Order: sequence, then structure tokens, then C-alpha cells
Amino acid sequence: MTTRPLHTPGTLPLGNALERSEPLARLLQRLQESRARFDAVSSLLPPGLRDAVRPGPVDDDGWALLAAHGAAAAKLRQLLPRLEAALRERGWQGTPIKIRVQPPQA
Repeated sequence: MTTRPLHTPGTLPLGNALERSEPLARLLQRLQESRARFDAVSSLLPPGLRDAVRPGPVDDDGWALLAAHGAAAAKLRQLLPRLEAALRERGWQGTPIKIRVQPPQA
């Protein structure tokens, strides 16, 4: 069995492309920031709710949490003050959390 190269000759490996492209580097930075925010608040989510929530995009208007269904979104809205306070304690000032319903992709 032969092994295939990690990238096609003549193309850039993903890591190099991310380093060389400002838009891709910014996208990677936003993804990392979203994950860091989620890590900061996920312990505040009840265990049953945690499985129904994913981190969403960070943009100039705030940060989104993606709820798998309407019931999870409703519970998240109840927890918003607590989640936003936890983010402020960790230095994320003035960025609101938006709740979006987005069922997981199969």
C-alpha cells in the first residue's frame, strides 16, 4: 500500500495558505476566538443543554451560539445574563451574544 502526499504538488499546504492570506488568517482567528468564548461559558450550561449548543461565528456585531432546536434556544436566552457576565469577567467587553437555531447537519 502506498501513501499519498499530504498535499498535491504545486499547491500550498493549508497552514501555509492560512499564514499567507489575510482573509483566511482573520477567519482562523475568529474561529479560535469563538471556541475560546465557548470554552469560557460551556461549564455554565446544564449538561442536557450543553450537547444542544455549538459555538457560532464572531463578527463585529457580537458572537452567536447555535442551538439545535427552539427549546435549547429558549433556555439559552434565559441564561444570557449569566453567560455575558462570564465573558466580561474574562475580558470580552461589550460583545453581545446572539442565539440562533441551527439544527446539526447530518
